[in-house]
Amino acid sequence: MSPLVQVERRDDGVAVLRLDNPKVNALSMELLRQLQSAAEELTSDPPGAVVVTGGDRVFAAGADISEFGGPKEAERIGGSFLSALNAVADIPRAAIAAVSGVALGGGCELALACDFRIASTRARFGQPEILLGIIPGGGGTQRLPRLVGPAWAKDMIFSGRQVGAEEALRIGLVDEVVEPDALHDRAIERAAEFAKGAVLAQGLAKRAIDRGLDITLNGGLDLEQHLFVEVFTSDDARAGVTSFLANGPGKAEFHGR
Repeated sequence: MSPLVQVERRDDGVAVLRLDNPKVNALSMELLRQLQSAAEELTSDPPGAVVVTGGDRVFAAGADISEFGGPKEAERIGGSFLSALNAVADIPRAAIAAVSGVALGGGCELALACDFRIASTRARFGQPEILLGIIPGGGGTQRLPRLVGPAWAKDMIFSGRQVGAEEALRIGLVDEVVEPDALHDRAIERAAEFAKGAVLAQGLAKRAIDRGLDITLNGGLDLEQHLFVEVFTSDDARAGVTSFLANGPGKAEFHGR
């Protein structure tokens, strides 16, 4: 059987993680298992940055409804979503979702698990679980309000409506909107810019931001101080400080160590 999740590591330091489950990239249990495995590999051996993408017409249409059942199945499916999308969120590098077409339910939640979202003009986002009489189970009730605020999140989740690319940009759900034929190149370009930088420090900053949002301000400040000290043990920090003193800002070369 062909893999449902493909990872391509490029020479520019970018890894492209692509969903490939025709026709609509349904997030089946097997796809989620492969997604978690791919994300864990990108964590243990991180690239410079990651682009997460799907098909031209469908980023991901959500869970495989044929696998739904009662509470036992819901517990199993919800646990798989939680593990897989948390693994994506925990990749210690910048992760960019390149969304063309629909990103619904679990597909929207996958995009939310990334650090940035670039959408094509034909992209549509939504959490339509309410139309089945259920609620999001892959992080939508938690990551969406943290990104767009509780009122917009409730509007989308209570109604199940789909949000077009321009509205998504306006409410802060996406960071950039481009024409469909420019989406791939723009996502790669943005990721390659991150990959050329101090990627180890980016990963620690990502951890400070993401984990800091889940604790008190004082706890977050303590976490920042801990990671601030940790980053000074790296070769990149020594190279960056040395280069700044010798040549001024913006001249350092980093190697992710």
